[in-house]
Amino acid sequence: MRDDLRLEGVGRRYGLHGPWVLRGIDLTLAPGTLTRVEGANGTGKSTLLRLLAGIDAPTEGRITGRPRTAYVPERFPAALPFTATGYLTHLGAVHGLSRTAAARAADAWLERLGAAAYARTPMAELSKGSSQKVAVAQALLADPDLLVLDEAWTGLDTAARAELERAVAERTAAGAAVVFVDHDPRRLAGVPDATYAVTGGSLNRRTEQVTSVATGPHVVVEAQGPPDAEPPAQAAGLSTSVERTAPGTTRFTVPESHSDVLLRSLLGERPPWHVVSVHRPLPKDSSESSESSESFASAESSDNAVRPLESESRR
Repeated sequence: MRDDLRLEGVGRRYGLHGPWVLRGIDLTLAPGTLTRVEGANGTGKSTLLRLLAGIDAPTEGRITGRPRTAYVPERFPAALPFTATGYLTHLGAVHGLSRTAAARAADAWLERLGAAAYARTPMAELSKGSSQKVAVAQALLADPDLLVLDEAWTGLDTAARAELERAVAERTAAGAAVVFVDHDPRRLAGVPDATYAVTGGSLNRRTEQVTSVATGPHVVVEAQGPPDAEPPAQAAGLSTSVERTAPGTTRFTVPESHSDVLLRSLLGERPPWHVVSVHRPLPKDSSESSESSESFASAESSDNAVRPLESESRR
């Protein structure tokens, strides 16, 4: 995504004389940003997301700078005359991929989301959870520049929810904009660049800190690079805190959902950075030394560095 997506004076109503669902909406989405939209049921959140995704056209106002966009709707039409792989391959081709590339991407995303076993299953026979995995996969097939998620985590199992959070981190790290609605206030807690509330048909930015960064699960990554090197821009952008602790040594504090992407970015630097340790941050009032915090990784290879924090999950 190279340019901002802008909504200027946008309004939307259904029918020539229907009531306005949204009106006077001004919004700018910059590349590489994550935006949360909140609001009570029926306030127009889904209408706003449909406008952003290009599914609906504004009744008034204008939308400019639309990039390549993908959308996970609140309700996914599962009863389609395709298998899961067939549907994803078809959608990949619609997004401009060759059929070979689309089939490869379909298999990769079904594997990541834990649905590979259902690749050849007709869509109409899939469970609600498996259908939702296909809905998420279709939006991620072609690396969209704008990803719009309307309650996309609903119906997913724990592993797939975590995988979708990682995918969000990957897209923003790659310069895409992501907009999401989710009923769980803990979803991506402390990570969004902006939070907006839809009330009375208008859109208002939440200026107070809705969720403290400290309340969301975070990971501390200690890494070493060349002595005179600045912290890599991508890694710094993913982090909520970056601290130089010694020449060439940096401590990155990153939301857990972004940790895999940060580790890959460090190891992808040329020359690559050496990951010294990955651990949970100690409570501020803890009198224990940092050595007592549980260390989860010390790696120079991507295989070790991007392994999930298995020790923590077994608690």
